Amino acid sequence: MSLSTEVREYSGVTIVDMTGRITLGEESGLVRETVRGLLDNGATKIVLNLGGVTYIDSSGLGELVSAYTTAQTKGCEIKLLNVQAKVQDLLQITKLHTVFHCLTDETEAVTSF
Repeated sequence: MSLSTEVREYSGVTIVDMTGRITLGEESGLVRETVRGLLDNGATKIVLNLGGVTYIDSSGLGELVSAYTTAQTKGCEIKLLNVQAKVQDLLQITKLHTVFHCLTDETEAVTSF
């Protein structure tokens, strides 16, 4: 299953709803293009809703880290929402759960900025 994204605004926060798998190739490229496009267009508060993401490989994980780093460099924030169990396990194994702020409630994610 390929990755699809839908961008929406909620109370001044940009939310990117993702569905599918984030893997090497077009999918990880879509994450990069989406986040960089948002940052280039002035978004400063971004929530990546991973509720529909069933799998992330090492390339996809690298893309999330790159997006986070790029945002931090520009003085912006990226938070993760609705991380599925398999993806959460991956973040735990790689110790990236200490880097990413992961939330389970959209309203809480928006107000956390």
